[in-house]
Amino acid sequence: MNILETIVKQKKVEVAQRKQQTPAAVLEQAEWFSKTPLSLRRFLLDESKTGIIAEFKRKSPSKGWINADADPAVVTTAYTQHGASGLSVLTDESFFGGSLDDLKKARISNIPVLRKDFIIDAYQVVEAKAVGADVILLIAANLTPAQVKTLASTAKNLGLEVLLEIHSKEELEHICDEVDIVGVNNRNLKTFEVSIETSVYLGNLIPADKIKISESGISDVKTIKELKEHDYKGFLIGENFMKAPDPAIAFAAFVEQLKS
Repeated sequence: MNILETIVKQKKVEVAQRKQQTPAAVLEQAEWFSKTPLSLRRFLLDESKTGIIAEFKRKSPSKGWINADADPAVVTTAYTQHGASGLSVLTDESFFGGSLDDLKKARISNIPVLRKDFIIDAYQVVEAKAVGADVILLIAANLTPAQVKTLASTAKNLGLEVLLEIHSKEELEHICDEVDIVGVNNRNLKTFEVSIETSVYLGNLIPADKIKISESGISDVKTIKELKEHDYKGFLIGENFMKAPDPAIAFAAFVEQLKS
């Protein structure tokens, strides 16, 4: 069993428990549920912004703890002030040390927020809307094309946008009309090796009407400039900032480099 399979097995247990604790009907009464989500697609197309989706991530299965004590409100506010096009917040607790509370704290910023988790059930989509997410992540590696379409349709009906993450040519068949943004993850989820060439190769195969973003392994401005030449509009970066003593300062310095 690889790490992705292990995570999904645990996620099924967690979702079943949460359905019991807080039924979907209760989530639908949450304050954020009635609010109109922001469009990450629109923010990524705004050339006055950086194109960076700045991530709040406490730990990962491959690296362990990255920044256990960071304050999501402080970090994501700084990301926003320095020109992030969107925020990504890990909400998986068991493997990434995140929580729905982290996302709620990031919600104070008036830019789109992505719920970064392993979504396998429509309940999690409702949950995302209830805590203030604007966008959900669907990972092709742990869903069938039919499951992607069903979950993406649920999201669209709630006014949420959908980011579909792919890793290989085979996963292109998961792209459907309901998907707004296609993200190419440069990290192989089975081996955790990273190669930017994955984005270069798959970028040419993604339908032209989909916004493209690159995820994982982006640690310098040169890589962003190269990917822009392949028509990438967004760049999801987390660990590069979160591993710094002060993620806010690290992000600000990166943006300055990008502008110069």
